[in-house]
Amino acid sequence: MAVASKKIPAPDKVAVKTALLSVFDKAGVVELAQALHDSGVRLLSTGGTFKAISSAGIPVTDVSDVTGFPEIMDGRVKTLHPVVHGGLLAIRDDEEHRKAMAENGIGAIDLAVINLYPFEEVRAAGGDYPTTVENIDIGGPAMIRAAAKNHAYVTVVTDPADYAELVNQISSQNGEVSYAFRQTMAAKAYARTAAYDAVIANWFAETLSIDTPRHRTLGGTLKEEMRYGENPHQKAAFYVTGENRPGVATAVLLQGKQLSYNNINDTDAAYELVSEFLPEHAPACAIIKHANPCGVATGSSLVEAYQRALACDSVSAFGGIIALNKTLDAATAEEIVKLFTEVIIAPDVSEDAKAIIARKPNLRLLSAGGLPDARAAGLTAKTVSGGFLVQSRDNGMVEDLELKVVTRRAPTPQELEDMKFAFKVAKHVKSNAVVYAKDGQTAGIGAGQMSRVDSARIAALKAEEAAKALGIAEPMTKGSAVASEAFLPFADGLLSMIAAGATAVIQPGGSMRDQEVIDAANAHDVAMVFAGMRHFRH
Repeated sequence: MAVASKKIPAPDKVAVKTALLSVFDKAGVVELAQALHDSGVRLLSTGGTFKAISSAGIPVTDVSDVTGFPEIMDGRVKTLHPVVHGGLLAIRDDEEHRKAMAENGIGAIDLAVINLYPFEEVRAAGGDYPTTVENIDIGGPAMIRAAAKNHAYVTVVTDPADYAELVNQISSQNGEVSYAFRQTMAAKAYARTAAYDAVIANWFAETLSIDTPRHRTLGGTLKEEMRYGENPHQKAAFYVTGENRPGVATAVLLQGKQLSYNNINDTDAAYELVSEFLPEHAPACAIIKHANPCGVATGSSLVEAYQRALACDSVSAFGGIIALNKTLDAATAEEIVKLFTEVIIAPDVSEDAKAIIARKPNLRLLSAGGLPDARAAGLTAKTVSGGFLVQSRDNGMVEDLELKVVTRRAPTPQELEDMKFAFKVAKHVKSNAVVYAKDGQTAGIGAGQMSRVDSARIAALKAEEAAKALGIAEPMTKGSAVASEAFLPFADGLLSMIAAGATAVIQPGGSMRDQEVIDAANAHDVAMVFAGMRHFRH
């Protein structure tokens, strides 16, 4: 049975006479304390916050002097006391509550300014188990939740960004705070503790290898509001989880307009793809349009990698996203600015390249500070009606697989390299996916078709169009290797690939008609390898 409410109406305005300040992040707290003191507010504080305020010469009372109980256990116990929580939770207009306050010497606390131990930062930095546990805040969330529950009378502030409005409320309303502001701050407070606890719960699940915990919560911090979502009539915002993974969420926008919802989605897809190619092996470039690659290549230099990626489908690349696996240099920047591009993302950007990109002020340039680890574990999530799906990140790498030759003819060393290249790219193409590759360069990409045969044909058609644009005699699919991210259910898809000129095929295998497909490959002297791993991407 639910707890009954006494249904005492909340006052519109509440005077702030006593405030409790207890923050880990001290940014702006001394200035806030001074403004509160100037408005006649009595200040209570704890630990390091008390030292910061008192050192600035601002009158403040240590909470221990109010509770009559010292801070103990290395600060683990300091505010977990009835005098504190009674002061936060008391319903001022309830006669029984007022009586309890009087009998127990509990004074009202009208304002709680609190932020939490940096658990998210410690976790992201890879702190050891004891250090990470020690940074789980207990008293802070307890006080935040208490104050937020009693927002009818208490204002709770958890974000330094709200200090200015708090001071404005008090100074412009004769020391009082409006109910609407108290409600808004309470909502923010519960969102903060929910996100905080979500990170802790997910850390425990990850650390203890609990793949499917009974309760799963996703938490994030607002990075920016967006003008709109996938379409102009949709509202959207960008939240970051604090995961220590270089990418669009951690990147610094060096120039250009705010990234749109679609920009962020596509840039993430591009950077995750290019991270498959380690820079110490070769420079690599991926060009993405609508979350699908339209060209991927390696090269002897970054500019060559870009040029080869562009050659695969220069038409689709117009207005696309460019991801690089090495520092963007001047030579590559000079080539990129010749084409209309929405976003460039790279681990770093040289000063010369920045100056060149600056010629295109609307071009968004991101420095990610590093490449994400394609092998790293992690979670991805997708909402559905009434719930959400969570799965581990697809971190399967073709280099780690035991490839099985299933045809009479084994692939040549070059065909094998092209197979692996194509399979890496296919992992990042929407299913059904077919990718032709030759000499470290995509030759044709077919994405997201309901029929794998259609994907194979579209990729071949793209290759023919690219050949015409480049003025070469035949499409690059001639003599290429081709990858399918899932098994070929019939021989028809393979025959389409062979018709396009592919001489080697890599696929997961596992179809009831595998032998039929193998027989067709043998009949055309095509080498085929089973990877044993599927890479569906929906």
